[in-house]
Amino acid sequence: MDFFELVTIVFEVAGVGAMVVGFVIAVALSARLWLRTRDGGRAFRMLRETIGSVILLGLEILVAADLVKTVTSTPSLTDALVLAIIVVIRTLLSFSLQIEIEGTLPWRRLATTGPQAFGQAVARGGERPRRSTEEQPVTAPVADQATHMPDDDSRFPELRSRG
Repeated sequence: MDFFELVTIVFEVAGVGAMVVGFVIAVALSARLWLRTRDGGRAFRMLRETIGSVILLGLEILVAADLVKTVTSTPSLTDALVLAIIVVIRTLLSFSLQIEIEGTLPWRRLATTGPQAFGQAVARGGERPRRSTEEQPVTAPVADQATHMPDDDSRFPELRSRG
């Protein structure tokens, strides 16, 4: 076994280990929050966000392992294609997990990594993320609120026509 095979194995073990250890920590933090507040909704949100963040971290480490494996192996078109497919699948998983965790579209937030998302979820303690003033939904005057349904343009200003 050469050095780069060992590095690849270390990265793969670190990626899986991060997910396993992170899962245990996420469950413990959520259980502690639930025992403290008895708010199951908050505890569930924290569990969901922290587990999602841990999966993001693990995926990032596993992509690094695949990159090391491909770059250090004998170059072939097949290896490059396999790496491309793996990276695309893991990137799509990361993308969808991040949208699920943050509840916002990617172009409406700053880039956030898995560890940052985990830290933010723990810091919020299961509270719903607060939206900035530019993301606040547009609502109708009080008299019209019962019948007013916001259209896509009010929730997604970037979709408004530039007319």
